[in-house]
Amino acid sequence: MKTTKSKPVEKVEEVKCNDRHCPFHGNISVRGRIFVGEVKKLSSFRTISVGWSRLMYLPKYERYEKRRTKLMAHCPDCITVKAGDKVKIMETRPISKTKNFVVVEKLK
Repeated sequence: MKTTKSKPVEKVEEVKCNDRHCPFHGNISVRGRIFVGEVKKLSSFRTISVGWSRLMYLPKYERYEKRRTKLMAHCPDCITVKAGDKVKIMETRPISKTKNFVVVEKLK
């Protein structure tokens, strides 16, 4: 039985990659949550750390506090990023113990 995979409709660079976890050229589907964040670190092979800040309201003190979120994401070969770039990541099935997201677009 053949299953259909949902592919993102975002623009991708015209570089062909052999990455099986690439949402454009590989064999992985993306679904679920979408986040936009900044690349904090290029940790290991095809893995990046993406983070962003958010404000959370504390009713007891009637103030906001700043919190940070950091996720590990898979970066396919066809998308080149460096530390400080803004990227869009989408949820996918678990790729490894800590990676559940994949980069789908590099934002300006």
